[in-house]
Formats: sequence, structure tokens, C-alpha cells
Amino acid sequence: MEGIARWFMLAAVASALGGMVWGIQMSASQDHLLSPAHGHLNLLGWVSCAIYAFYYHLLPQAAGGLLPRLHLGTAILALTLLVPGIPLAIQNSSDLLAQAGSLVALLSMLIFAAVVLRSRPEKSAFAQPR
Repeated sequence: MEGIARWFMLAAVASALGGMVWGIQMSASQDHLLSPAHGHLNLLGWVSCAIYAFYYHLLPQAAGGLLPRLHLGTAILALTLLVPGIPLAIQNSSDLLAQAGSLVALLSMLIFAAVVLRSRPEKSAFAQPR
């Protein structure tokens, strides 16, 4: 795995490790107040970024150009804003980071949708050679 796919997988693994450590900490302390942020870290960080990594790995022609780089940047920015923004919102400090992170996450998915729509593989990635 290389290029954009590798960067997405690195983000996925970092998110998974952070989510696991955070989950263990919540379990040990019996304080699950911030579980929504933990869930978003796992879903947007681990799951979504891993899916993006596999997509770009299986369709390397989709990984070229500006859109995939914008996708990576907005996905990382969304995580950076949303995961700390949710605890701030839960603790009634401010909803601003969570709202901004949500909008950037939506933008990231819209960019990914554009990447998917413009990428038309000639063959299935799983086709068996004859």
C-alpha cells in the first residue's frame, strides 16, 4: 500500500489505537460520558479511513490528482475538529468545533463521492485472469 491509500491506512490505525486506549480508559474509570466522541473516532477514523485506504489501493487510478489529496486533508481535518469538539459540546462549553467538524466530514464524503463517480475501472479488482 502506498500513496494516498497508505496515508489513509496510517490515519485508520492511529484512530483505532486511540479509540482502543480511550475505550479502555472509559471502562476502567466507569465514566462513559464521552462515548459519543469515542464512537466518532472509531467510525470516522478507523472504519471510514480504512475503507478509503482499501478503495484507493484497489483502484490506484482513482488516487491521482487533486481530489484524493483534498479528500485526505478534509478527512483528517474532520477528525481533528470533531473528536475534541464532541466533548466540548457534551460539557456545554461550545458546539462550534463539533459543528465545524461535522460540516468538514460531510465535505470529505462529498469529495469521496466525486472520486468514486469519476473512477470507472476497466476491470473488476477481483476478476480472475483467464
